Parts: sequence; structure tokens; C-alpha cells
Amino acid sequence: MCLARSILGAIACVCALIATSLVCPSLAADPTEIRIGYLGPAGVKSTLSLAAQPAENNGVAGARLAIEDNNTTGRFLNQRYVLDEVRLKDGDDPAAAVTALASRNVAFIIADLPADALLKAADAASSNGALLLNAGASDDRLREEDCRGNVIHVAPTRSMLADALAQYLVWKQWKRWLLVLGSHPEDKLFADALRRAATRFGAKIVQERVFEDTGGARRTDSGITLIQRQMPVFTQQAPAYDVLVAADESEVFAAYLPYRTWDPRPIAGSAGLVATSWDAAHDQWGAIQLQNRFLKLNSRRMTALDMQAWTAARMIGEAAARTNSGDPKAITTFLKSPNFSLAAFKGQPLTLRDWNLQLRQPILLADGRMVVSVSPQEGFLHQVSELDTLGVDKPETKCKLR
Repeated sequence: MCLARSILGAIACVCALIATSLVCPSLAADPTEIRIGYLGPAGVKSTLSLAAQPAENNGVAGARLAIEDNNTTGRFLNQRYVLDEVRLKDGDDPAAAVTALASRNVAFIIADLPADALLKAADAASSNGALLLNAGASDDRLREEDCRGNVIHVAPTRSMLADALAQYLVWKQWKRWLLVLGSHPEDKLFADALRRAATRFGAKIVQERVFEDTGGARRTDSGITLIQRQMPVFTQQAPAYDVLVAADESEVFAAYLPYRTWDPRPIAGSAGLVATSWDAAHDQWGAIQLQNRFLKLNSRRMTALDMQAWTAARMIGEAAARTNSGDPKAITTFLKSPNFSLAAFKGQPLTLRDWNLQLRQPILLADGRMVVSVSPQEGFLHQVSELDTLGVDKPETKCKLR
């Protein structure tokens, strides 16, 4: 028996007798501090829809919520998580920002950066021994020919989003597509992903049309009237098709397609039925609990970027908890191991593809009010994981991790 002669002695006795991972707070050493950086743009890009304007804290709000979640578990493991936020203005050097974060002992950095800026940050992180978690960029090349061994990709790729959409359209037997793409580079990249998905799953693109961005204000009375008059004529005399699929990441025209096409057809892609990592209407698999906590904390709904940042920070928390360590090398090794998985309110654990460090995840298909379906769809099989039917599979990859 353990005999105690004081209150502190009694506490020590209890702590000695309980053979668990719980740390006795009165006697514990200072908690291990795990610092996570958030590197994103200063300000947000406005959207065409007044109802869907992103908040100033879009993305980082999800990381903040995850830090709270990590600290809830961390209190029992004598770990403390701190978020270090850095915002880049136009022209700021992402490499310098990464170096500054590393000098403050930040070993993990959640990045919401365009592709080229992310690569600069990744090279700087490699020199400083830091790990990047890409929460924003969907470019496939970041996971393929431009992949880096110190970048984990939480955001889904364009090919994953396109495959998720294609599976549902093919399952619905809507196999004849009219593809309408914008004139900007990112629109063309999404169109490439849609073409690949059509070929992969047996859909047919009956025709392609390009909507040229001629500039001008889209929200003025004259601009809206112009678009309303253009859309019926622009979609007239198309070959017979089941669904119009739009590639308009630049948000020039797709939002004006529903109910304005010449033929009465459903819209998918960049408007109508949209593939996304998260939607404010998602309420399955316990997601309503996360949605409510986020709403209480931020007085707004959770976006896909919020969820991607939340997932990135929770991945670090999960790895630190599972290894019971704050050592960056131990956490990184576990994240990349087959033993890592994360519960993220999507119906199945999320895991990491070892060939390009892309996070496997179900993709939601939403119409702005409800989640219509979740891909991968039933019947699309894979020898390892059905989630690998979304995006670039291992035999197809061009990635050589370095």
C-alpha cells in the first residue's frame, strides 16, 4: 500500500497507483509545446455570389478549432498546441515566411498558397526541417511531377473532384456531357481533369465550348442583364446531351448557367452539382457536432477550406497523441506510416497515399442546399481502397518523392 502523510503525498500516491497515460496535473512537468504555423494570404478573394462571400478568417478558423480539439486531448498527454498565424500580402516571399516560422520552432506549417508559392515554401521548409500541409492548392502537378517529400496534401486534387462528379453522373446514366470551360488557366486545368474523368468512367463529351472572359463588371445591372441574354444563345444548338458540365474556377459564367440554358438540362461542375471536400449542409457521421461547434465559435458556417485546415491541424494532433511525443521527426514518421488514420466525419477513416502524400478522402456532391451524394459511388471498385478510384492512382503516378 501507498501511505500518504500530506495532501501532496496523497496525490503522488494516486498518480503512482494509476497505470494509465493520464498525467497528474499537480505534479506534471511543463507540457510539451507543439507549434503549428498557418501560412495564408492577407485578405480573401470575393465571389460572384453576394450570399457566398468568404469571411476574412476563411481557412484559419478551421485550424483554430482544431487547435482547441488538439488541446482537449493534449491536456491528458501533457501536450500543448499553439497556432502561429502568418498572412502574406501580394509580393511577400513565402520562403522568407517559412524561415521566420522555423526560427520560432514551428515544425509544421499549414499552407493555403497557390501552386508556385507553395513550391517556394516547400523548398524553404526542406532547408529548415519543417513539414508543410497543403490545405488550399488543388493542382495535380503538386502531387505528381512537382511533388515534394516534405509536403502532405490535405486539399483534394482537381482530378479527385472531377472523378467524384463523374462517378455520380455515370451512375445516374447521364453519360453525354456538354463541356463548357472558361478562358483562364485554372479553368483549363479543371477541364483537363473532367476530360480525364469522362474517359476513365465511360462518359462522352459531345461538344466543348469556351466562354471567353471579356472583362466588365458582373454585378452591375447591365452586367447581369448581359449574362442573362448571353447564356441561352451561348448554349443553343448543342448536340443532344444529358448534363452541362462547367469548368469555371475563375467564377466568370458558371453561376449564371442554371435555369438559363437553351435546353432544360442539369448543371454540374463549377455550378449546380459541385464536388467538394466539405459543405455547410453536411450532417452525416456526426458532422453536425463539428458544424455546431464551428458555428458557435465563428458565427458562420464551415467552408471546404476551413475543413481542410481543420483536418491538417488534427492530423498533427492525432499523430502526436498516437506517438505520445512532441518530436517533429516522430510525428512526421507516423503521419507517413501505414498506421496513420484520422476520423473526420466522412464515414470512413482518412489515410495517406504513400506514393504522393495525398490524403485519401470521400468527396461530397452538393447543390448549395443539401448534400446530394458522396463519392466514391457504389460499384466503383479498387483492389486496395475504393477511395483510390478518385484521383491519380499508384500505377499512374509521376511522383518521385524527394
